[in-house]
Amino acid sequence: MRIRNLRWWIVALICAGTVANYLARNSLGVLAPELKSALHMTTKQYSYVVGAFQLAYTVMQPVAGAIIDRFGLRAGFAVFGIAWSLANMLHAFAFGWISLALFRGLLGLAESAAIPSGIKAVAEWFPARERSVAVGWFNAGTSLGALIAPPVVVAVALWADWRWAFIVTGAVGIAWAAAWYAFYRTPETHPAITPEERRMIATDRPPATTKRVKPREILGSARFWVIAIPRFLAEPAWQTFSFWIPLYLATERGMDLKQIALFAFLPFLAADLGGILGGYLSPWLMKRGVALIPSRIVGISLGAVLMIAPGCIGLAASPYTAIALFCVGGFAHQMISGLINTLSADVFAPSEVGTANGFIGQAGWIGGLLFSLMIGQLADTVGYAPLFAVLGVLDLIGAAVLILFIRKLTLPPVPATEPTL
Repeated sequence: MRIRNLRWWIVALICAGTVANYLARNSLGVLAPELKSALHMTTKQYSYVVGAFQLAYTVMQPVAGAIIDRFGLRAGFAVFGIAWSLANMLHAFAFGWISLALFRGLLGLAESAAIPSGIKAVAEWFPARERSVAVGWFNAGTSLGALIAPPVVVAVALWADWRWAFIVTGAVGIAWAAAWYAFYRTPETHPAITPEERRMIATDRPPATTKRVKPREILGSARFWVIAIPRFLAEPAWQTFSFWIPLYLATERGMDLKQIALFAFLPFLAADLGGILGGYLSPWLMKRGVALIPSRIVGISLGAVLMIAPGCIGLAASPYTAIALFCVGGFAHQMISGLINTLSADVFAPSEVGTANGFIGQAGWIGGLLFSLMIGQLADTVGYAPLFAVLGVLDLIGAAVLILFIRKLTLPPVPATEPTL
């Protein structure tokens, strides 16, 4: 059976995978107050647990991207999905912060394939004019997974205990991996694609090549660094939202586990909206005469200005005002993140974009890791407010880098015509 506009069903499947990925990932942040008590962890030790995931994820991202480029999305992404599910289930057997950090590191190794895989799928399946929208929708899965994690994890923890919460959230990924392997194919080989859609996708893509781009060629290109530096500066905000909001609400705003479940999901709901609306902003600007690359940078710059809001959380008088500012930050960050990821699909060919996005993601996660370790060292002494203030500045610097070096972002060659469905 042929399916019209099959590429959007592919995006839905990628989105489901990122939901499963982030549901597993954010289980730790939701359970942080409970785990600190049950496993007798200090804030500094908790930062090491977070850091174990971030370090493993950081090191593995370009490797995972290269594996996906080498062996293909269908099998590669499914294997990584099963691996992260099993690693998350192992958290249930932690007996101290060291064992928890070990299992967290295994999760980081496996989950590192998610974003490079999604970006590669978008590069394979979408014309340039639609990529930011596609990335916005699949990137919404990251915040949707983070959004549903608090109520799901807390419900399971209250029904059974925190160990079962890790098992249940891990099992979701196994079901998704089976669905991915059963349904995913490239546009050239998918039996359900219409001939019109296959021609449209083929016409927009750069000419096929058998040449394998070496990592040093990617790392030596100016276009890589112009994207990697803003990603390095943007990622600390998302790492902070994912791993530290529940602990911040518990320690500085006096919320218990049930209150956290009621309110901690709101910044991620706002993040969904930011990622999706940011994706539509780029084609809206293009219809009004703005070129492809500048249309991405306008959205990133707007998000950077909005990131001033979470930088002011220390001035909030009530926890509800603080949550509202987190919501603005979630909206802004996902607008930035989606468009930066789209840029990597714009300027790198499909055959190399998995590796390139892996290295770009690695740059971001280095920034996130360093910032999380800084929070762990300083939060108990100087408080969270100065650290959140730093987040309000980093994205402004990243936007400035993109604006100053926009000419370094060149597009790969494509055929002259672009038929539409």
